[in-house]
Amino acid sequence: MKLPCLFLPLLGFLDQSEAFAPIIPLSRNAAPTSPLHSIEPRTSDDLIVQDTKKIVANSKNEKVPLDLIPPQEKKPQIINGALSKRKMELAWCNHDSCHEAIREKVVGEHNHMELTGPATGQVVYSWEKYSKESGSSGTTTAVVQVKSPPAVLMLVKRDEEELLLVAVEAIKELTSIGVQVLVDSTLRGDLEKHGDIDLDSELIRLFYPKPLPGFGSGDQLVDSLNDSDTDDEGVEQECPADTSDADLVVTLGGDGLLMYAAHIFSGPVPPILPVAGGSMGFLTPFAREEMLEAILISLGLREVADDDEDDLVNNDSSGTDGLKISQRANNNMQIEATDREGYNEKPPLAFGNNAQICISMRMRLDCRIFGSDGTLRCRYPVLNEVVIDRGSSPYLASLECFCDDVHLTTVQADGIIFSTPTGSTAYSMAAGGSVVHPAVPAILVTPICPHVLSFRSMVFPDHVVLRCYVPSDARSTACVYFDGKHRTELHRGDSVQIQMSAHPVPTINRADHSADWLSSLKRNFNFNTRVRQSPL
Repeated sequence: MKLPCLFLPLLGFLDQSEAFAPIIPLSRNAAPTSPLHSIEPRTSDDLIVQDTKKIVANSKNEKVPLDLIPPQEKKPQIINGALSKRKMELAWCNHDSCHEAIREKVVGEHNHMELTGPATGQVVYSWEKYSKESGSSGTTTAVVQVKSPPAVLMLVKRDEEELLLVAVEAIKELTSIGVQVLVDSTLRGDLEKHGDIDLDSELIRLFYPKPLPGFGSGDQLVDSLNDSDTDDEGVEQECPADTSDADLVVTLGGDGLLMYAAHIFSGPVPPILPVAGGSMGFLTPFAREEMLEAILISLGLREVADDDEDDLVNNDSSGTDGLKISQRANNNMQIEATDREGYNEKPPLAFGNNAQICISMRMRLDCRIFGSDGTLRCRYPVLNEVVIDRGSSPYLASLECFCDDVHLTTVQADGIIFSTPTGSTAYSMAAGGSVVHPAVPAILVTPICPHVLSFRSMVFPDHVVLRCYVPSDARSTACVYFDGKHRTELHRGDSVQIQMSAHPVPTINRADHSADWLSSLKRNFNFNTRVRQSPL
């Protein structure tokens, strides 16, 4: 006759950090070595198991008399005649740490999980207003009172006389109202030829980009790691202008000039006002005729009145009354639909309305190359994409790629692209990758001519760490490029680590991040443009 199995009742309830342990039956053939049968939980030392002799033990097999167990651990809490459930908590855990969840929350006694809101949104900035007393009665009036003169870093496309004339007029106007203008050595040399600007003025300063410690390659990387803000006698040196003085960066050129501005700011980046002066201008929504007025509004030196909003939206040309932000005025490059009667589009808000400036927080990548011995070879911030390809080798590039140290795939292709949402409309799109809104926090992985049909473009969240290395059995070396520059050869055993940078590039929107982005797609790529079907 078979004997029935003996079940061990579980006493007490675990807290939220503990896991329920299974109730394990003891059969006749189990032959335990002691009258106690321990159950191994995940982390708790307080798991109580009772045997037939009313003796209990925790997970360390320490015998505890039943009478010594606190009453709250003997039975669960009873609310309204029903057993209460354990409370659940949520947290975000990345590769380095865990912290309290931001979007996700648990509500109610039944542990319902909800989202507090969307993951991203339109980011705006405004300048703080300082109050000062006015009048004998001591009343306080809110006015724009600047503590120190604002500074504008002016970057102009080289060898463009027409753009230089626009910059000269803007510098004159800015310095006349007390705004500092930072210029690089090339622009300063061009300004000397005109002679219309007093370069000895305290409001015009020479801008010299200084690399951020820890970035660069070779000797530059070593020097920056050993650099400090003090000299040999311990006296603090002056901070470089590109990291402390610029309140606004103005790029008068094309998309390449915007990428250059992002490159010289390896760390925090001031707001960038991109003005169209190149050939395509996907990232430059402002026209050169609007530049001066846009600078004043972006610095908070000019406010847009509410009663002027309709004029700012409906007027298609720029004038002295304010900046006109209609997309049709964008340097005469806007492609309009032939019939918008049934679209019912919402008109864009006036630029700078309510003293708020819309910006796109463009994600960057923090990219590093490690040698086979683990040493850091170089480090660069990337706005568009990182490309690893076979270089001049006739063989396919051979790479082993990982996501958070989990093997992702073996790459046998001409190369692979790691792109930001901003770079999704560049090389990645040409290679078949998706077009991603600039506000989406993601990293795109797009293969270049893979040797298998199943290798398709992928999108990863921004918190992952991606890593690719050249295996020891690879037929040849590989090459890596950062935003098309800094070509570096990867030898066998070398690896490239790619992750989100903590310092995005804030570019100022003309309307908002969606309107500017969609307008650029239509204007530059004729996005989904075709002859409209006639009605039936």
